[in-house]
Amino acid sequence: MISSIEKEIVNLLERGDKKAISLLYENYADALFGVIKKIISDDDTAQDVLQESFVKIWRYSKKYDAKKAKLFTWLYRIAYNTAIDKVRSLKNKDGNEVQIEATYVYKLSASELNQDVLDIKKHLASLDEKYQIVLKALFFEGMTQQEASDELDIPLGTIKSRLKIGLRELKKIYNP
Repeated sequence: MISSIEKEIVNLLERGDKKAISLLYENYADALFGVIKKIISDDDTAQDVLQESFVKIWRYSKKYDAKKAKLFTWLYRIAYNTAIDKVRSLKNKDGNEVQIEATYVYKLSASELNQDVLDIKKHLASLDEKYQIVLKALFFEGMTQQEASDELDIPLGTIKSRLKIGLRELKKIYNP
């Protein structure tokens, strides 16, 4: 049985009324913070993830369908997935730090560099803009696919498709 406050929140979400977000926060923030804390132990990071979750909840509020899931289940999924994405993002950033002492970049001779890929940005510019945007976000800005989806406001499946097609088009250029 749906509570009256839940009905009110759902109605406000459907209308895009900003009062919904404050009611959501009042009624669900503690529970969602608990969900996030099971994944992320650091309080500051968990608070950031909670805030990101509420931003996503507001952004996707029109997509909520009471016939598909209870309100808390929908909120839970957003908070849980946001926390998982944050953990993955932090792992990627930690694992990709450059260790200057162990690098061999400065020891390469010009003959060892692959001259064919030095002009990648030029070739990237020859692709449709929709593929350029995705490839730049993923490879030059270091975003994960989920981060690119959120940042560019493009569905994750579309990000994956454009990545695949963009790479296939670049492959045609480099391996005609």
